[in-house]
Amino acid sequence: MAAETVTTETTTATEPDDGAPTARRTNAHGQPIGPALPGWTPPPHPPWEAMEGRYCRIEPQDPARHGDALHAAFAADAAGRIWTYRSEGPFASRPDFDAWLEATSGQDDPMVFAFIDLATGKAVGSGAYMRIAPEAACIEVGSLLFSPLMQRTRVATEAMYLMMRRAFELGYRRYEWKCDALNEPSCRAARRFGFTYEGTFRQALVYKGRNRDTAWFSIIDSEWPALRRGFEAWLDPANFDSEGTQKQRLGEFFSSSL
Repeated sequence: MAAETVTTETTTATEPDDGAPTARRTNAHGQPIGPALPGWTPPPHPPWEAMEGRYCRIEPQDPARHGDALHAAFAADAAGRIWTYRSEGPFASRPDFDAWLEATSGQDDPMVFAFIDLATGKAVGSGAYMRIAPEAACIEVGSLLFSPLMQRTRVATEAMYLMMRRAFELGYRRYEWKCDALNEPSCRAARRFGFTYEGTFRQALVYKGRNRDTAWFSIIDSEWPALRRGFEAWLDPANFDSEGTQKQRLGEFFSSSL
């Protein structure tokens, strides 16, 4: 087998769709190649450390510590709507729920965390880092379960901000969100949190005896500084009136941070 040829690279000016010139790198064959990443090294695997904000604390999910509160929080959804787009649940009994909680806790991937409402000190939801790929600097947030006690609250938004912040501070370049393409609330949430829709993988999975087309969303590291400013402005107590109603929507802060 012939040894690989080391190629040289040249940079040429190109005209993208918007008419603004940009640099394109090519190799010795004239083939376009991606931007160089000098000095880049893979980020570490996320640590099992708590994250805390004004309204929410995120802790490694522990069945003994969080089981009762999570069971009660999820039971507040008596119709079981939060389980529709999950491969598991709802559970017929508390032992079944406990067995699932035990099986999903303490793994390296997915890393499941409990979301704690600091106002009550109780777990009100859960979520995970998953498909963790340091070699690609890519990580996904998923397995999200927001109980009725968490939905449409500052706890929910801050939980997503804290998990996002840790990933980018560790050096991840790409942060993903995926969901059943028919799960419109999840798709709306992804867009609200600043994710960009990238497309739908057709017939990507089979679960609960049915097809799933998977919608893909992402945030990349160059977008994070503006999103961080937007999250922090929205989460500031000054953005809420005496009844806890937001004065400005999260998307408005994202727009003003660009």
